[in-house]
Amino acid sequence: MQKNKRVNVKKTKTKEADKTQKNIAEEIKSLGVSNIPPNPTSPIHTLTIIGQIEGHVLLPTQNKATKYEHIMPQLVNVEENDQIKGLMLLLNTIGGDVEAGLALAEMVASISKPKVSLVLGGGHSIGAPLATAADYSFIAPSATMTVHPIRMSGLVIGVPQTFRYFYKMQQRITEFIIKHSRIDAEKLRELMSATDELANDIGTILVGKETVEHGIIDEVGGLKEAFGKLMQLIEEYDKS
Repeated sequence: MQKNKRVNVKKTKTKEADKTQKNIAEEIKSLGVSNIPPNPTSPIHTLTIIGQIEGHVLLPTQNKATKYEHIMPQLVNVEENDQIKGLMLLLNTIGGDVEAGLALAEMVASISKPKVSLVLGGGHSIGAPLATAADYSFIAPSATMTVHPIRMSGLVIGVPQTFRYFYKMQQRITEFIIKHSRIDAEKLRELMSATDELANDIGTILVGKETVEHGIIDEVGGLKEAFGKLMQLIEEYDKS
């Protein structure tokens, strides 16, 4: 009788574990991420933004995309969870929805805990504000960043109000990057307006150390350097 009872308890625990794993799998499938556990094993939360940033319009299913509504709850959890001491932001993005990307950048910048970004592969277009939103930014030696003015595909109403909208949107992005990096406004606009870098567009492609030389990114490095810097910032934050 006692043996049957132990077997039933074991089966119940197995079913509960399977149910938990199934729920996590469903959250990953439908939301892209599972909830951050209440007692994380690491004091650092790693957040990845990969492919194209999807905003208010759904992208085709074949596109590799990061949905901004999946990232926002994670950023809130990073701020409110006392067990999380810092944020590691990994970027390999071609850009995407301007409003969504800028909203995420503002959220990252407003987190009170230390945060470090690392550009791997690419941090193009709206990826630039995301990279600079951290307290300290790194870029891999072979990674690139494309700096260009905002543009829109599809139907555009050709009226003065449309051009004013583009101008204001560009100002928001430019001011954000200037505020959170060492590049000055004149140099940034010069890079955005270059006509000899891209065949079918205007703008500038910066590789690795060029982003540091222009003051957009703080340092060239990889995971080791990024994690080392984040741990340093966490120690300084705890002492303050």
